[in-house]
Amino acid sequence: MGIQRKRSSSTIPFGYRLSKEDNKTLEPIDLELKTLRVVLTLVKSKALSLREGSQWIEYKTGRPLSHVGLKKIIDSGRGLDQEPEELPNQ
Repeated sequence: MGIQRKRSSSTIPFGYRLSKEDNKTLEPIDLELKTLRVVLTLVKSKALSLREGSQWIEYKTGRPLSHVGLKKIIDSGRGLDQEPEELPNQ
C-alpha cells in the first residue's frame, strides 16, 4: 500500500479513504490512484475527453468522479507525479 497522508479538508480526495484507526489520516486506494494516473495521461494527450475519462474511471473503480472533478485534479497537477501504469484487469 502507498503512503498515508493527513486529512486537510472535509472532502476525501479521489483515490483515498479515511483510515479506520484515525479519522484524520487518509489511506491510498491503489486501484483508484493507478486508474487516475492512466486517465490523466490519456486526457492530457487528448486521447480521451474529460467526460470519457470520468466515465472510464467510474467503470474501472466503481467510484464516480465528475468531469469537473477530473479537470480540477488535472489543473492542480495532483496525480501526475508518477508514470502511469497499466491497469489491472478486473
